[in-house]
Amino acid sequence: MAAAGAPDGVEEPGMDTEAETVASEAPARPLNCVEAEAAAGAAAQDPCAARGSLQPAPAQPPGDPAAQASVSNGEDAGGGAGRELVDLKIIWNKTKHDVKFPLDSTGSELKQKIHAITGLPPAMQKVMYKGLVPEDKTLREIKVTSGAKIMVVGSTINDVLAVNTPKDAAQQDAKAEENKKEPLCRQKQHRKVLDKGKPEDVMPSVKGGQDRLPNFPLSGMYNKSGGKVRLTFKLEQDQLWIGTKERTEKLPMGSIKNVVSEPIEGHEDYHMMAFQLGPTEASYYWVYWVPTQYVDAIKDTVLGKWQYF
Repeated sequence: MAAAGAPDGVEEPGMDTEAETVASEAPARPLNCVEAEAAAGAAAQDPCAARGSLQPAPAQPPGDPAAQASVSNGEDAGGGAGRELVDLKIIWNKTKHDVKFPLDSTGSELKQKIHAITGLPPAMQKVMYKGLVPEDKTLREIKVTSGAKIMVVGSTINDVLAVNTPKDAAQQDAKAEENKKEPLCRQKQHRKVLDKGKPEDVMPSVKGGQDRLPNFPLSGMYNKSGGKVRLTFKLEQDQLWIGTKERTEKLPMGSIKNVVSEPIEGHEDYHMMAFQLGPTEASYYWVYWVPTQYVDAIKDTVLGKWQYF
């Protein structure tokens, strides 16, 4: 007896659909060697079928590390990504270089940057921003701001080798001749000033100390006529300002030919110092009662690293 259902010869609705669904949901079974060979032969006989069976490779999803690895970022490679930068004006030999530099980099790293820009080796650099820049401190720690002017003093190896040897010998002879003379502080022209004693507002001194120049003028000193004098070092303008009650002389540091100093006898924590503004001793501008801890910093700032005295 025939089962109840669709008439003979008439397919029951939904059977094909159900079969297709089952087929599509059935998991793919790995092909054995015979089946794989048969499939390859069929593909060779029917190129269209083979082409239709090829599926495009899925695109890498956004954020996939493999996709990002092929992108190169110059800043990341240099280690500067995410670091706060400041705009600096680096001035060397009257030439200005505008650079961006990480605020948390040290003075030593800044010297390496200056070397890359100017060719001046770090060991031959005097880098100044309100005094000498410490190599072990960051620009943030010494309060460098965007737009700051960084002064660089120093000579390349070629500059040093090009120095005129006879001129050096003459300077050494002059120094030897000076050493034969009596101490400067005993000479009559200086005793007139020194006998007045220390100025009432003389700056404190540190015997044997070596400090950076402060970011304020050096004051409380006398000049050759016994008048009060102050020294202001304008590093951003490469100038030394010598100020008195009457006037202020603004001298380019490059115009100062030499700086000499000598401890004051009986007061060795203070020096008498002269700036040579011309070719002879008559051009020396004398300053008395300079605190000893600033003497080397003054010479380095005015004359640069390469001094011959």
